Amino acid sequence: MDRPDSDGTESERTDLDKKESERTEKEKMSTEKIAVMVDSGCDIAPECIEKYGLWLLPLHIDYPEKAYLDGVDIDPQMVYDRYPKDYPKTSTPSLQEVIDKLGEIADAGFDKVIAVCISSGLSGTWNAVRLASLQQDRVEVFAYDTRNISVASGLLGIWASHKVSQGLSFSEICRVLEEKTYASKVMFYMDSLEYLKRGGRIGTVTSMIGQALKIRPIISCNKQGIYYTVSLIRGLKKGKQKLLSEMVKFCKGHKVWLGLGHGAAAEELQVMAEMVIEELGSSAEILYGKQIAATLALNTGPGLIGVAALLDP
Repeated sequence: MDRPDSDGTESERTDLDKKESERTEKEKMSTEKIAVMVDSGCDIAPECIEKYGLWLLPLHIDYPEKAYLDGVDIDPQMVYDRYPKDYPKTSTPSLQEVIDKLGEIADAGFDKVIAVCISSGLSGTWNAVRLASLQQDRVEVFAYDTRNISVASGLLGIWASHKVSQGLSFSEICRVLEEKTYASKVMFYMDSLEYLKRGGRIGTVTSMIGQALKIRPIISCNKQGIYYTVSLIRGLKKGKQKLLSEMVKFCKGHKVWLGLGHGAAAEELQVMAEMVIEELGSSAEILYGKQIAATLALNTGPGLIGVAALLDP
């Protein structure tokens, strides 16, 4: 007769290990105090910032007389009103500003921070947060590069906050966030090429040809988090139809959260919202619509319409 294994069978040990892991995870969830910080480029509506208890890290818009804080003391209309006479630069928060914000969060009783940032391919904010987090020891920070921009990044921030409220652990939320990166997408119809030209995103010749032929782009972010052109179309009507068809293609077969953004085009955005819901039906929920952040308005101009979706939230 074989001698019994005094430590139990392999199956029993596996079960014990699993239970121990689950117990440890539950203990973490009961003791962790997790905050979600988003940069202003994530384009989350103020009412959602409040509703989901998010912490806002403003980007900068630098005019000669002052460095304005995006979403705090400047909005897109101010940018449009001063164009073309004044074309400011954008900049990331300083390391000290990030450290100070993390300190505020720690003072509020949190010990862990999920920092949701727009694409590192378009902004230095993610890197600033990453570096600043290493220069303080009051909170543990997960700096998350969404590889996206605007409302597509914002939906991921809201998702993270939602999971915190459901009691998921810090490590689990961070892990799943990474997995959901490419489940979020935004597409923009742009009514003007002038701001892209001024910002150095396209050349003067391309801009002139586009304006003359009334060609407008639909843009998005690729997997590296860089702008790319989804399609070129003529006219607003065709632009809205193409934007809708591309987003429906992305969302088809999934439950989705939607977020909408516009640049001085609230009425057109409302029409787009109705079109999207008509196509996607009960599988879609619009979380919010808003005027885009001033930092994005600077490169896109008025007339912009954006639709973002997060699959299977």
